Amino acid sequence: MMRRARIARTAGIATGVATIAAAAAAARVMVTFRASEEERRRAMPGDTVVPEPMSVTTQAVTIDAPPDRVWPWLAQMGAGRGGWYSHDRIDNGGRPSATAIRAELQHVAPGDVFPAVPGATDAFIVAAVDPGRDLVLTVPAADGISGVSWEFFLVPLERARTRLLVRARVASRWREMAVGAPRAAGKRRIFIERVYGVLGRLPMPLMLLAGGFGHRVMQNEQLRGIKRRAEA
Repeated sequence: MMRRARIARTAGIATGVATIAAAAAAARVMVTFRASEEERRRAMPGDTVVPEPMSVTTQAVTIDAPPDRVWPWLAQMGAGRGGWYSHDRIDNGGRPSATAIRAELQHVAPGDVFPAVPGATDAFIVAAVDPGRDLVLTVPAADGISGVSWEFFLVPLERARTRLLVRARVASRWREMAVGAPRAAGKRRIFIERVYGVLGRLPMPLMLLAGGFGHRVMQNEQLRGIKRRAEA
């Protein structure tokens, strides 16, 4: 009995240490891609798409490459296109994101679809584009009003570098969109769609905490992936 208790206690300590280590690692990653106070306060062109958000997240990364080497990776984003350069098993159907520029995907215009997941036709939609500088994606509801805006803004820096700012703005109506999203007959929702459905049913504080953390994890990996590709 005492031996089992010691084993349980040891396992509990090990689990606690692993949890603390994982949290510390996550915190370091968050800081790595954290936007400055000035960047978080900065007005961006896509802010008007969701004028009164319930949540705003701005992250950023410095890339050792000029904007014209970063932009092509943004232009070809989307599941079934170049991918999202993040955790491909979650948002790209398990297919690896592109590691080369695809010329046929470089023309971007408002109304184009950057599929959030394989086969999607309604999100993300290009709301506005300034080639080489700014890309605003959105998730419109049935009435055409956006529930989410996701903006990628390139700021040229000295020594042929780029600061990539990424801002997500979420409207309060996102909850009803996530819970009531239509599903094609005979088609099961994939993992990320089920996650959104669960998040939409959580109490607001918990939803914002869980959703914000999940977004940052995926966004951080995307920023890392774009940086690595543009600098190669």
